[in-house]
Amino acid sequence: MRFVPRFTDGRAFPDALGKIICVGRNYAEHARELDNPVPSEPLLFIKPATTAVPLEQPVSAPFARGEVHFETELALLVGEELSNVTAEQAEQGIVGIGLALDLTLRDVQSRLKEKGHPWEVAKAFDGACPLSAFLPLVDAPDWSSLSFTLEVDGEVRQQGRGSDMLFPVPALVAEMSRHFTLQPGDVVLTGTPAGVGPLPRGAALHFTLSGGLEVTTRVVD
Repeated sequence: MRFVPRFTDGRAFPDALGKIICVGRNYAEHARELDNPVPSEPLLFIKPATTAVPLEQPVSAPFARGEVHFETELALLVGEELSNVTAEQAEQGIVGIGLALDLTLRDVQSRLKEKGHPWEVAKAFDGACPLSAFLPLVDAPDWSSLSFTLEVDGEVRQQGRGSDMLFPVPALVAEMSRHFTLQPGDVVLTGTPAGVGPLPRGAALHFTLSGGLEVTTRVVD
């Protein structure tokens, strides 16, 4: 079933979900925990719309293909066309904020990276991007003060803060718009903080985002 973007107040977003534009290593500590260099410019990639499923539903992952890692991220819903825009214009084009679980086939990704091959199959499989509903935005928030957490079986595993991003939200979205025209219904993922790890089968997951978003779900064994 196709994911339909919606707001936490119950309203459906009028446009269908488009592409999901992601950035790698936007938190220095996450880059270091995977022994990756800290980038000097955003590392961008795209997930297709077919990766998106509701975060509120039980999380299913292809465990038969190797270790599946969780990566919790702040998600942004784009509300107007953005192409080669300024940071200020980028802020004005964001109409919602939510959370995403960027699932990664880590064993598959490692093998592909060792060979110098693209690693979309490790990030872009069906169901690889559980997405929450979006808190509606009228004005741009204080991006640096936003924070989110992931608890796995009651233990805090990830804590992200906007102030820790290497590339802050307005500049990041503006940079993305230089390479890809962003359209209404597109979603931007802003990177994951340190603490990623294997997704435990059967685990209870609890997500929070400042502003009043909470989601509880479970991993399907």
